[in-house]
Amino acid sequence: MAHTKAKSTTKLGRDSESKRLGVKLFDGQVALPGNIIIRQRGSKFWPGTGVRIGSDDTIYAVTKGKVKFSTRKKLNYDGNRRIIKVVSII
Repeated sequence: MAHTKAKSTTKLGRDSESKRLGVKLFDGQVALPGNIIIRQRGSKFWPGTGVRIGSDDTIYAVTKGKVKFSTRKKLNYDGNRRIIKVVSII
């Protein structure tokens, strides 16, 4: 017979695994086709020339060259303008 009453399971160990998001190649670094430049949730960075955006908003290179970060103004659907960050390959 057991000497202690049955207890519930532990309340620890519920933290989710980190997703390793963020910038993987910085401004001026050389990118090859297929290299991941940014892993993100949502469109914090927008694709420019030489890059594409995946279904999970990952920005990756499609041409060989140097990574270039820039900003530009984008017109929203409601008529307001906002500044967006654009990633390109030069």
